[in-house]
Amino acid sequence: MASGEPQQDSAEGARGRGRGLRHFTASDGARIAYSDEGEGRPLVLLHGLMANSGFFERQSELADAFRVIAVDLRGHGRSPAGPVPPTIGLLADDVAGLSCELELDGAVGIGWSLGAAVLWRVLAGPASRKFAGAVVVDMTPRVLNDRDWDLGLSRETCEARSQSIRDDFPAFAAAAGQAIFAVPGPEADRAAAAFAANDPAAIEALWESLVEEDFRPLLPAIGQPTLVVHGARSHLYGADTAGHLVAALPNARAVTFDRSGHAPHLEQPELFNATLREFAAALPPVRQTETTL
Repeated sequence: MASGEPQQDSAEGARGRGRGLRHFTASDGARIAYSDEGEGRPLVLLHGLMANSGFFERQSELADAFRVIAVDLRGHGRSPAGPVPPTIGLLADDVAGLSCELELDGAVGIGWSLGAAVLWRVLAGPASRKFAGAVVVDMTPRVLNDRDWDLGLSRETCEARSQSIRDDFPAFAAAAGQAIFAVPGPEADRAAAAFAANDPAAIEALWESLVEEDFRPLLPAIGQPTLVVHGARSHLYGADTAGHLVAALPNARAVTFDRSGHAPHLEQPELFNATLREFAAALPPVRQTETTL
């Protein structure tokens, strides 16, 4: 999985898990940035397309009771795309490798949009044993609609997005940053700026990979309790999409955030964090490792 131990870039972590930046070396040599703070059940935070771990800043408050691990997925934030165009599978390999390198146990994976797709791929593989639960935030198991599926986006919409990424990435990123919020404001402007800072080639590759994916066959085998989070005012996916996930996953329930769009963790952070605490509290306790003196 990995070619080296996680490396810590801040002296703060030497005094315990702090907010210092760390790096994990993936199997192909790519350096994956993440933060690791707090103690307790691990929460692994996986962001959406064009975002980064900073979009989970408010979830750092959970470090009072949890080990909060926020990852910059490959091609985002402080994690370079690496030697080959990134794919969903490659991002999932990175997260699986990191979860094994950190020896996680009883973790809760929290995947927002693209991050949910990555999480599903992780939970379908050997690293699934590292996770006791999953939280899926406003995502569909199949982005591209077809004759028998209409809970994603139309082919025309998908193709238009690909073209926009190629033709005018700054404008595409700016529009996307506004669209994730039910009511755009200053935070939407900050999101747009963060989106625009990405490498367009890496984002195009990941978008194409995401459009090609179909996670529906994987869902029945994902046994972890899953919380499906839906923003009632999302511009991307509706309540029917959340309902499909609840029906397809063996052990899932949905919760709707009435004032949120595509990003409930940003739009209603207090309620989101409280919901995570409640969900995690209902999971089986994390096994305690005995220390021999």
